[in-house]
Amino acid sequence: MADRRGEVDNNLRTATNLLSATSDTPRLDAELLMAHALGIDRQALLLDSSRYEVPESFVQLVARRMGNEPIAYIVGYRDFWTIRVEVGPGVLIPRSDSETLIEAAIELARERGAGWPRAILDLGTGPGTLLLAALDVFRGATGLGVDASEQALAYARDNAEALGVAARASFRSGDWAAGLDGAFDLILCNPPYIADDEALMSDVADHEPAEALFAGADGLDDYRRIIPDLPRLLAPGGATILEIGHTQRISVSELAEAAGFAVACRRDLGGRDRALVLTRPE
Repeated sequence: MADRRGEVDNNLRTATNLLSATSDTPRLDAELLMAHALGIDRQALLLDSSRYEVPESFVQLVARRMGNEPIAYIVGYRDFWTIRVEVGPGVLIPRSDSETLIEAAIELARERGAGWPRAILDLGTGPGTLLLAALDVFRGATGLGVDASEQALAYARDNAEALGVAARASFRSGDWAAGLDGAFDLILCNPPYIADDEALMSDVADHEPAEALFAGADGLDDYRRIIPDLPRLLAPGGATILEIGHTQRISVSELAEAAGFAVACRRDLGGRDRALVLTRPE
């Protein structure tokens, strides 16, 4: 047992050292890759590494990560809020910063009382991240996710099935809110907001879909298209929560105020401006 424990631990230490040049979280990456190679959860690995021998595939997985392939693509998922989201090449990987939108939605629900929201819209749903997290919180709600990518929508539908919410979630291909009807209590949206000339880490720039990241010279192109459509889609007492880049609070707020919204800002765990809550003044 001691030898086997040492084998796993030694491989984890070696992988951590190798990944330190590639990742900001090399030990976590090494543990996730080891757990994936073993076909177990990371928690099971940490509880008792002595039960396992190092699979041959572990070396190949580490090599892929050293080549800047995102860890989420390698293991095939990313945990987000209370759910696990299946992802793969061509699909935007969920970020923990986006959980700020779910926190803001929960705060709104406390203010509005039981039964809110009943209808949720997620514009640019990707693999279903925000919509499915919201449906996991708001068990009485139904939701619609819209995305221009059929590949992303395929992941979203699979994720809804895996999470047991397919009966409450529907998905459709679309160009933001174009052609949409209906009154939604809660609209969630994490649009592209990176300026075209902004440099990104290679694991993002070389692997994740550019159309889900970049939005023109100032990063505001998609906000300019989305915000004017929001008033017609919101039910009375409804709210929209938009993710923003941490330097975009003023510029996106101005767009929202011009469309008749009151705007409040929520910060992420790092203390950076991350989400704008848009409501119609009573």
